[in-house]
Amino acid sequence: MSLLTDASSEMIYPLLPSFLTGVLKAGPAFLGLVEGAAEALASLLKVVAGRLSDRAPRRKPFVVFGYAISTFARPLVAVATSPLQVLFVRLADRVGKGVRGAPRDAIIAAVTPEADRGRAFGFHRAMDHAGATVGPLLASAALLAGFDLRTVFGLALVPGILALLVLVFGVEEVEPSAPPVPTPAPEVDGATESTPGSEPATSVPGSPMGSRNVHRYLGVLALFALGNSSDAFLLLRAQEVGVAVALIPLLWTFHHMVKAGLSTFGGQLSDRVGRRRTIVLGWAVYAVAYLGFAGARNALAVVALFALYGLFHALTEGPEKAFVADLAPASVRGRAFGLYHAVTGIMILPGNLLTGLLWQRFGAATALLIGALLAGVAAALLLSVVRERAVRA
Repeated sequence: MSLLTDASSEMIYPLLPSFLTGVLKAGPAFLGLVEGAAEALASLLKVVAGRLSDRAPRRKPFVVFGYAISTFARPLVAVATSPLQVLFVRLADRVGKGVRGAPRDAIIAAVTPEADRGRAFGFHRAMDHAGATVGPLLASAALLAGFDLRTVFGLALVPGILALLVLVFGVEEVEPSAPPVPTPAPEVDGATESTPGSEPATSVPGSPMGSRNVHRYLGVLALFALGNSSDAFLLLRAQEVGVAVALIPLLWTFHHMVKAGLSTFGGQLSDRVGRRRTIVLGWAVYAVAYLGFAGARNALAVVALFALYGLFHALTEGPEKAFVADLAPASVRGRAFGLYHAVTGIMILPGNLLTGLLWQRFGAATALLIGALLAGVAAALLLSVVRERAVRA
């Protein structure tokens, strides 16, 4: 289901910067507004949907409803005649993402043994990225065959409908089990890694955010998200360096092939060496990639940098979610994932606006350098102020 959904989404996403700045004559700042507002809205809704799904007898209806909204809203970009209309379509698409995200992640956590959570979330991201390799290939094939951008956007409806069919008839939700009664256990020193996947011994059912350690974790994530602007800016950078518009979807496909190939490995690595170490490694890779994009001068360099950027995603997407699952009791895991998505997603709006304004005023290099700097600071803070928990006896 995730593979097909991303195939639909990624038929549109890598072409959206060209459509907005080229066809509709919008500037980089408006591009930042579109992506930032869309992700911020989705993040706010994830909090609401996560909490409601904790109280509902089943989570799957939330997931179905969310995917249905996105499936039918997304292709409406094809009929947009102004940048503002694109903004409204993206907001509708992200409403669907907001409704489905936290309940879906909670379902994944429910069916996965604790020791394999990193691998499970990494595999889910791998399937997302596998779909994201298919979508741009379909888009490039359609463009090279002579179809225009609007037609390609309309064709994105087909894999979206197939994804809904798989979700409705192929995905089953397990019955929730009663969460174990937590027992006290001391925190270990920040340098000592816990066995990933264990429930936090000091968590209180109904209050996944009760630990100061979790607050610190989310605070560091918020700082990183401030510098983690939309990937649309990197696609715009690729065009500036000289990558042809018709080849942008192929570049995006290559990027997702790297993510699909490495995401399961990234999750497994966090199962073995700890969530924190794996996430910090990923953020360090991000900083190096952004420094490279700031100084890139040719298309070959951009291709190599998109591969490096794919490694960053593989090392962080699964482990970050697995860390949330480690810290939250099963009974409130939907809410916990909603809060995680809210903190990271809401910061995308100011982050995108910051990047867009810096890009428009001072150029791409300055905007990307600021992103690299914030990633470095966040990595240092994660090591110094966020602890992992000791294993319960």
